[in-house]
Amino acid sequence: MGTILHFGLGNFARAHLLDYTQQAGDWDVVGVSLRSSSVRDGLAKQGYRYDLCVQGQGVKRVDILRNVLVVPEDRDAIIKAVENVEIISATVTEKGYHLDAKGQLNFADPAVAADLAGQGPSTLIGFLAFGLVGRTSPVTVLSCDNQVGNGTALKGAVVEFAAAAELEIDWSAIRFPNSMVDRITPATTDTVRAISGDPMAVPTEAFSEWVIEDDFAGPRPDWPGVQIVQDVAPYEMRKLRMLNGAHSFLAYAGLARGLEYVHEAVQDPVLRTLVIQLMKDAASTLPSQIQDQVSAYLDALMRRFENPELAHRLDQIAMDGSQKLPYRFVPTLRETGSNAVVEGMRAWISYCLTETANGRLVNDPKAVEIARIAKQSEPEIGLLKLIGAEDLAQLIQE
Repeated sequence: MGTILHFGLGNFARAHLLDYTQQAGDWDVVGVSLRSSSVRDGLAKQGYRYDLCVQGQGVKRVDILRNVLVVPEDRDAIIKAVENVEIISATVTEKGYHLDAKGQLNFADPAVAADLAGQGPSTLIGFLAFGLVGRTSPVTVLSCDNQVGNGTALKGAVVEFAAAAELEIDWSAIRFPNSMVDRITPATTDTVRAISGDPMAVPTEAFSEWVIEDDFAGPRPDWPGVQIVQDVAPYEMRKLRMLNGAHSFLAYAGLARGLEYVHEAVQDPVLRTLVIQLMKDAASTLPSQIQDQVSAYLDALMRRFENPELAHRLDQIAMDGSQKLPYRFVPTLRETGSNAVVEGMRAWISYCLTETANGRLVNDPKAVEIARIAKQSEPEIGLLKLIGAEDLAQLIQE
């Protein structure tokens, strides 16, 4: 029996990691909410149990969540848990790593600066650094986010933070395996809540995939169907550049056409042609050892995108573009000059400019900076620089 401490208890974590872990048996999960008590409060009313509504398969009850700790209510308890559990996992999205355009910890980020100033940690990075100081046994820190080399990136950020805070950590007993996760999980709607009768229900698709680097410090659950491999990078590239890249393209280009959902955007004749081309161009950049998977993967993605029952909102996918596009668009564009990716990048720039012109901040950790850039004389250059793609300006402006 072991315990996973999971940071970021949103819908994806409850549809993926908790579902897999319940199927494995013999382990439980303690969640950490970094921002709000609303998820904790809702789940606590029903004994931390909730319904997972799997499209085409029905409803299953997930009941392995033991507790949910909330910042700032439970800082000491969270640090204590970091010191003692067997696995620490995270789904905090790309912005939760607080990295700059070069992939290093952004010490200018107010949240990181506040953690370093001794105000009590509020970030995943801060909690890990302060908690790992007290470890006396091996631990695995498992990132489950859409971040290139997510385990490596997380370790780098924690190492940089610990050095700046002058914390002594025994890194020899700590592992940060890379991983790739995949399961489309939309936001919960009133319709889903009504069908299941559970206000905390989570909708998701039947498909799921999880690939993890074989680099654990200690025991792990016997997760069914999880691929434990030596190198996650090919799988990660396939997902980020094909699935996530296509999603971001459909989000920005679809919103510009007044559409609301992925299944609507992928049926638009113009967008459909472009998104298929984007995925083919992205596939051409993938390592040779997975090229034989490309055709079937593309076909499967189109079937998943076309599924109207998922009701995956474009504005949900459009969030945090400054954090996502460096991994979803930029590598494919830099390697192939893909016209489809160019159109996707233009759609994101147009989205930022339109939202700013209408007096709205985009839903992005760099929203204020995006609004400032959008009002400059050459906003395209500024926005590309923001995501480390200023060298691609000529392609975008042609």
